[in-house]
Amino acid sequence: MTGRRKLFIIAGIPAFNEEKYIGKIILKTKKYVDEVIVVNDGSTDMTSEIARALGATVVDHPRNMGYGAALRTIFLEAKKRNPDILVILDADDQHDPDEIPRLIEPILKGEADIVIGSRFLGRTQQPLWRRVGVKIITRLTKKVHKLPKHITDVQSGFRAYNNKAIQIITPEDTDMGASIDILYQAVKNKLRIIEVPVTIRYHREASTQNPLLHASRVITRILGIIIEKHPLLYLGIPGTLLTLIGIASATYVVWVFNQTRYFSVPATLIAIAFTFIGILLAITALILYAIANLRKYLQI
Repeated sequence: MTGRRKLFIIAGIPAFNEEKYIGKIILKTKKYVDEVIVVNDGSTDMTSEIARALGATVVDHPRNMGYGAALRTIFLEAKKRNPDILVILDADDQHDPDEIPRLIEPILKGEADIVIGSRFLGRTQQPLWRRVGVKIITRLTKKVHKLPKHITDVQSGFRAYNNKAIQIITPEDTDMGASIDILYQAVKNKLRIIEVPVTIRYHREASTQNPLLHASRVITRILGIIIEKHPLLYLGIPGTLLTLIGIASATYVVWVFNQTRYFSVPATLIAIAFTFIGILLAITALILYAIANLRKYLQI
């Protein structure tokens, strides 16, 4: 009788100038995983040196490339190692590594491909304005992707992925829209998503990014995904309408000139601008539509 195979679990930690907390996070995380991978995203402090000294595998970005780029590197490194489970958590002490067992439990039970640690099901110290912002983004994302109704926190960075999800997902967005991008890929590939309650600790120095800039980038990514899914509807139709308006304006300019010998420069510029923008949108829609169909054909 042979014993049950020991699962290979790794943790990925994106880090940018996190020397204050990175040591604590690594030491606590190592209790629950077989390898800790820290992606040092162009830090200018001792983040990389501390992580290496504590036995983490460190991948250095030559410059600050963004949260999404760090996640992409983690997934690429995970694919090389082929683990059973990948846990991702932040380096700024917002997530408690002692909750990793709770996070991976649905995967161990075979109930989920992706588990999200939700700050809205557990305890959080986030300011009210941050909670409201996350809830707005969550609603918008759920509507776009038709996510299960039980999903409450699409921006959570505390997540676990099984091997199937690891092999399928490769983040494409280089910034904070990566969390949305991952869910987009998950839904497209019919991966099972479950949430569990987690504790979030909020530190004033934890987030250095302007909240309005953060929200705008996430919403921009959501809108980009909408256009990718329906290019003919959101680009093709407006492009066609603008082209028709441009042609009608040009026809009007010619008609007025034949009748009065008056050449309207403003109307001509409007005709040229509408026609040019309309044709550009229509061509872009056709290209995106062709790419989408090619991906379906090749099952990318």
